[in-house]
Amino acid sequence: MRFNPISLLLIVSSLASITVTAQDVSWNVHTEDGHPNLQGVWGNNTITPVERPDRFGERQYLTDEEQILLERRIREIAEEDGDALFGDGVFEAAFSGDVRSYDPSTGNYDQSWLVERSVHNRTSQIVDPPNGKFPHKVEGSDGLTFNRPQRGITSPASWTDLTVDDRCISYGAPYLNSGYNSYWQIVQSKNHVVIVQEMMHDARIVPLIEKPELNEKITLWHGDSRGYFDGDTLVVETTNFSGKSTFEHNRSLKNTERFTRLNESQLLYQLTVDKPDTYTARYTREFIMDLEPQPIYEYACHEGNYSMANILRGARVQEEFVE
Repeated sequence: MRFNPISLLLIVSSLASITVTAQDVSWNVHTEDGHPNLQGVWGNNTITPVERPDRFGERQYLTDEEQILLERRIREIAEEDGDALFGDGVFEAAFSGDVRSYDPSTGNYDQSWLVERSVHNRTSQIVDPPNGKFPHKVEGSDGLTFNRPQRGITSPASWTDLTVDDRCISYGAPYLNSGYNSYWQIVQSKNHVVIVQEMMHDARIVPLIEKPELNEKITLWHGDSRGYFDGDTLVVETTNFSGKSTFEHNRSLKNTERFTRLNESQLLYQLTVDKPDTYTARYTREFIMDLEPQPIYEYACHEGNYSMANILRGARVQEEFVE
């Protein structure tokens, strides 16, 4: 978990509109193996929402005036020292004024517990479809963002009624929520890339060499990843997801990730999700990750800790009180 002063340091960047073809060509650092150097700790602290709010219509980018408003409102929200706003919450609160608690039933962190948020000028992380929205859902699909069982179960009969992240097993990979344990460390060798997520101590070992294809009957929590370099871009293709992860993009048929270093301190991350059981088309998200000089921190959470026992014990007490 990372701390920040009450006054947020706003990192204003217009680089959110940069594409891979428009990257800073002056940055040309490679590893000793000749691959683009992607190593380091990278933070996903963008304020850009996943889907484009309706107020922006078809516009892909914020105006200068909207960015100024956004910066001012974030300072105000931080100075109010109210409930912490995770993920898209800061962006929504900045424009609507509606500041909602993440978890009002049990209390919440305040804003000083969260990291600085980076202000970029896109109106959505989704860049395809061009409307900035998830594609249409397949008829009969609920299209859940979270895997069942859902949050909000206040009387779990056992640990199996809780999500796998509540049980401290895994959030799945990639973990894309911004602003909270949202750091990745990339380590490269000649034949492999390792991507370690700060959230839930999840790590992926991605081979860059030819390996036999995994049988479709064999499924994994984080899927089966294979990587290669397309010019200065690392491409990671992942299949064979087990379907047990919390987020829908980690229960897809295939994920294609692209990592492109834009300059010394910024990395462009892109994810294309193919999930034909939920959406009528693929969709692509992209956002900028910033180089972080500090190491990733330990995520102190494990299945079977005292919180799990207390959750179940509290549920039994609550049932007796209701009766």
